[in-house]
Amino acid sequence: MQNYNVFCLRTIAGLCCAVPESRIVPHFVGGGAWAFGYKLDGMGSAPLEFDDRAAETAVRFNGFYLFQTMDKAFLG
Repeated sequence: MQNYNVFCLRTIAGLCCAVPESRIVPHFVGGGAWAFGYKLDGMGSAPLEFDDRAAETAVRFNGFYLFQTMDKAFLG
């Protein structure tokens, strides 16, 4: 798994946008609606809802991966 910076939407608990460290953060993440939540690295644990294969596909087409988690450890 590659390293991701994960941003959380302030208004919806658990809605996250994972952006690979090597990619530019999408414009919609700016403007104050999203906040940096945490970093996912290849050695760390990810929320159960984070699907690495889906993330790879989404990043290939969109540059980011949106997912929602209910894991309290990752709700920020």
